[in-house]
Amino acid sequence: MSETSAATELRRTAGLLTREGKGILAIDESFPTIRRRFESIALESTEETRRAYRELLIMTPGAAEYISGMILFDETMRQRTADGTPFPRALEEQGILPGIKVDKGAHPLAGHPDEKVTEGLDGLRQRLEEYRSLGARFAKWRAVIALGPGLPSEGCVQSNAHALARYAALCQECGLAPIVEPEVLMDGAHDIARCRRETERILNAAFAELCVQRVDLEGLLLKTNMIVAGKECPRQATTAEVAAQTLQCLKHCVPDSVAGVVFLSGGQEAVQATEHLNAMNAAGNAGEPRLPWPLSFSYGRALQAPCLQRWGGRQENARAAQQALLHRERCNSLACLGRYSAEVERAA
Repeated sequence: MSETSAATELRRTAGLLTREGKGILAIDESFPTIRRRFESIALESTEETRRAYRELLIMTPGAAEYISGMILFDETMRQRTADGTPFPRALEEQGILPGIKVDKGAHPLAGHPDEKVTEGLDGLRQRLEEYRSLGARFAKWRAVIALGPGLPSEGCVQSNAHALARYAALCQECGLAPIVEPEVLMDGAHDIARCRRETERILNAAFAELCVQRVDLEGLLLKTNMIVAGKECPRQATTAEVAAQTLQCLKHCVPDSVAGVVFLSGGQEAVQATEHLNAMNAAGNAGEPRLPWPLSFSYGRALQAPCLQRWGGRQENARAAQQALLHRERCNSLACLGRYSAEVERAA
């Protein structure tokens, strides 16, 4: 494939992921994370229980109306439905793009106490080639940045920005559209102003490195946190404040050429994450000029939590669980258009 046609294909994939009114479902929980989720419903995490749960999510009837892509975990990428269909193919047959989490998690950053850097660049080219052969069309790499006294350090910001950019360049070389995810964690007592200040600093560093590494921004999605106060902050921002601060942050930091912005929920409650997304789209596209990129969602827990509780690990609850998931997907789809409302929420 020529360089021009490869770039065209990457941009096409990014465009499909950001189709109007659609978003991404993240089902890429690591083994420790999925174990904690299952503990909340008194279910043991085994290869089969994980497979059964992921099949329930992947095979939800009607999901393709609201979901453009799903991010899988390495194990999930290799698993099959009960009738023997590989999960990536099952998604493609519904018109949903299969994606894959490719980082190896956040680890202590040498010389920087209480800070982490995401690892996984070693051998990444080979892993990406394998994932592409298994059916992946896009990938994700997450950097986690904690706020605290004197944190984050410049070393932490730059180390994670460089890793994100190297990952993105390797993805595009292998024909996978990268999702770049620098996340400012909600943990802490910081206020919304500090969250915005540090998020802008981190996004500016990330895009500077992406340019250095010659990453095509039109074939890339940004996955980022909303601008919110820390969980322990005594004053939590209103929905309108979150929307305004997040939009201003993006306008200051995100190049117009980026294919799209998809938000992580970052520990927000399911309805709250939907309300924030809706407020941003309602405000961002109310006047002129319109936003240069679509704003959508790439939620994990904020989409899955009601479904998981309804399922409870019992096959007889599968259909009710899928209906709970579909409702959240529809609500967030409408939020992408600025058309979500309390009436829609109550229509579950």
